[in-house]
Amino acid sequence: MAEIVQHRIEERIPELEQLERVGLFTKKEVKSIIKRATALEYKLHRLVVNKEDFIAYIQYEINVLELTKKRRAHIHYQFKREEIEFPVIHRINSVFRRATNKWKDDVQLWLSHVAFCKKWATKGQISKVFSAMLAIHPDKPALWIMAAKSELEDRSSSESARHLFLRTLRFHPDNKKVFQEYFRMELLHCEKLRKQKSELEKAEMDLGEYEFSPEILAGKLADVVYRDATAKIKEAEFVISLLNIAAIFDFTKELQDFILQDLQTNYTADSLTWDFMAKRELEAPGAGEELQTAKGRASDINRREERCCQVYEEGVKSLSAEPMWSCYATFCLERLKRKTNVEELKEKVSECTQEPMSQASVYLEVDVYVCVCVCHTEAAAATGSAAALCVCVCVPVCSQRGLLSAVAAVAMAIKESYLDWSYSTGGYKKARRNFTSLQENRPLSKAFFTRMIEIEKEQETPRMSSLRDYYERALQEFATSDDDLWLQYIQEELGPLGQPENCSKIHWRAMKFLEGPSVESFTSKYTLMQTGHL
Repeated sequence: MAEIVQHRIEERIPELEQLERVGLFTKKEVKSIIKRATALEYKLHRLVVNKEDFIAYIQYEINVLELTKKRRAHIHYQFKREEIEFPVIHRINSVFRRATNKWKDDVQLWLSHVAFCKKWATKGQISKVFSAMLAIHPDKPALWIMAAKSELEDRSSSESARHLFLRTLRFHPDNKKVFQEYFRMELLHCEKLRKQKSELEKAEMDLGEYEFSPEILAGKLADVVYRDATAKIKEAEFVISLLNIAAIFDFTKELQDFILQDLQTNYTADSLTWDFMAKRELEAPGAGEELQTAKGRASDINRREERCCQVYEEGVKSLSAEPMWSCYATFCLERLKRKTNVEELKEKVSECTQEPMSQASVYLEVDVYVCVCVCHTEAAAATGSAAALCVCVCVPVCSQRGLLSAVAAVAMAIKESYLDWSYSTGGYKKARRNFTSLQENRPLSKAFFTRMIEIEKEQETPRMSSLRDYYERALQEFATSDDDLWLQYIQEELGPLGQPENCSKIHWRAMKFLEGPSVESFTSKYTLMQTGHL
C-alpha cells in the first residue's frame, strides 16, 4: 500500500512544481498539499474503505482547484492549464469512477460527478458518466431525462438527445414527464434551427450547403411526439401540460390550435378542460387605450373575468358534479383574495361571486363552501359592507372545517389565511402556537412556511433557532423537489443571524435529498450564489 501511495504522490510532483514556479502557491503551501494528499491517499487504499473518505478526497481536490482559480485571477496568470488544472481534474474523475463503481446505488454520488464535469469543463466525460449510471439505474426516468437534456444543452447534440428519449420510452412507455420533456426538446431543437437560419439569412450567406427542412422548422417533429404521447396517455391534464409547453415558443400557433381543438373535442368530460378554457379568457388581450388608466385596467380585468365565469357556467351545466363546482369555487376564491384599490371592481367581484357560490353549496362539501364564504366576508370588509361583521366568527370555524378538505387548494388556503389572522389578532405568540398546531395537518403549502418565517423576522429580536425549525419543517415537505428552499436556508445561515459554518452541511443534505432536475438547478444556483451572482 505504501508503494502505491508513494507512486500517486510522485505523479503530482510536476503540477506542484508548476504551481510554485509560476507563483500560484508558496513552497510551504505545496508541502502542506503533499502532506494532506498523502493522508487522503492512504485512506483510499485501506483494505476497508468508506464512502466518506472518497468524498473528502474529492472535496479537497476541488478546493485546490477553486483556490488555484482565485489565485490565477488575483495575479492575472492564465497559462499552463494543461500542466496544472488538467491533472487534478483527471484525478478527480478517476476517484469519482472508483467511488461510483463501489457504491453503484448511490444516485447522488453519480449526480455529483455529473455536476463536477459540467462545472470544470469536462463535458466530454458527461456522456460517459450518464451512460454508466443509466446502465445501473434504467428504472429512474428522471435520470434519462437529465441525460437527454445534457446532450442537448451541454453538447448541442439534438440527435443524441432524441436517441436517448426514444431509449427511455422503451423502459417507460407511459411516463408523462418523459413525453413532456421529449416534446419540449423537439421544440427547442426547432427553435435553434430557426435562429440559425435567420442568422445565416441576415449575413446573406448562401444556404445551399445547409439543409433546413420546412417540416422540421414548422415543428412537425414535436407534432409527431404529441400524437404518439396522446395515443398512450388520454388525460386532459396531460394534454394541457403539452399545450402549455408549446405556448412558450412563438412559432407554434398552428400546433397550439391543433392541441386546443383536440382538447375541446375529446376531453370535455373532464372538469380540468373547462377550468383551463375558462382561465384562458383571463389572458385575452384588452383594448390599448383603455389600459392607460387604473379604472380602465380594472374594467378590462372585470370584462375578462366575466367571460371566464361564462365558460365556468357552461362547464357546470355540462358537468354538474363536485369536481367542476370545485374548480369554479377555487376560481371565485382566488378572485376574492386578489387585492385592488378600485372600489367599483371590489363591489363588482363581491356581487358576481355570490350567485355561483349559492349554487355551488348544493354540490360542494361544507368546508369548501364555508372557505369561500369566509373570503366573501373578507372582501366585504374591504368594501365596508355590513357582512364584514361576520369575519371574527367565520375564520376559526372555517379553519376547523377546512383543514381536512379534500380540495388541496382550499385546505392550504385556509391554513395560510388562518395563520395571517392569528398574527393580526393575537400577535406572534398566537401565530406561533397555531402554526405549531396547523403544521401537523397536510397538505401544506410552501407559502404557509415562508409566511411564518416572515413573521419571525418581523420581530424585534428574531431567533435563528426558530427560523431553523421552520426551515427544517418545510424541508420535511419539499426536500426532494424545492431547490430554492434549500438555497434560502443557506442564505439565512449566511445572514447576520446565522452561522456560515452550517452551510456546507446544508449543501451536503441538499445534494443527498434533491431528485432529478432539481439537483442540476440547485448546483447551478449554488455556484452563482458563491460567486455573488445570485
